[in-house]
This record gives sequence, C-alpha cells and structure tokens, in this order.
Amino acid sequence: QLQLVESGGGLVQPGGSLRLACAASGFTSDYNVIGWFRQAPGKEREGVSCMSRRDGRTDYADSVKGRFTISSDNSKDTVYLQMNSLLPEDTAVYYCARGLYTPCILSEYLYDAWGQGAQVTVSS
Repeated sequence: QLQLVESGGGLVQPGGSLRLACAASGFTSDYNVIGWFRQAPGKEREGVSCMSRRDGRTDYADSVKGRFTISSDNSKDTVYLQMNSLLPEDTAVYYCARGLYTPCILSEYLYDAWGQGAQVTVSS
C-alpha cells in the first residue's frame, strides 16, 4: 500500500517562498502521477499542480502558473512543490495524492492515497 506524507508547510509573508515535499513510502513503484491540491477554509478543494514522474510532464492551475514549480526526486520517492511570490489567497491546506491515470489531470476524483495535508498560511 502506498502512503504519502506532506511536509514543509508554515507561515510566510506575502511575496515569500515555501517548498512542500510529498514523500512516498510503501509500494513506491505503484505510482506515476502525483498531484498537489489545496483547500482553503469554506472553499472546495482545487487542483494546483501535477506531474508524471516517468516522462516529466506537468500541469498547473492558472492561478499558480509562473509562481509554483513541481519537481520530483525519484531516488528519494519525493515530489516537491516550490511556491514563490506567495499571496494571501494561497493560504490553504495542501495535499498530495496519487493519480490514477496518465497523463495527469487536475481533478480530485482521479486521485487516491491522499496525504494528511500541510498548512500553508500567507500573512503579514
């Protein structure tokens, strides 16, 4: 069974940066696509970015294009989300999950093995 654990969340000022990590354990050969999603208080969960680790293809939500970068270190079974130029509206709990299909599609219904989430708060 695949387990995913997020880390790297925290409090940052507007314009700052954070890097989230999604570490896989268990059956780590049993995934290709990893997606990042977020859920702000009172809002639905939304897709942020996803990556196919076999061919490196990525996708981003329009709201984060040019500011966030997804990457992977396959030797560590870890996928990262580098978040720059953070805005207060980026405040949310960020989750990573395993994609069930290739290529990656930012729809939460196409993912399972969700991590527990990491809180990101952007505030002065």
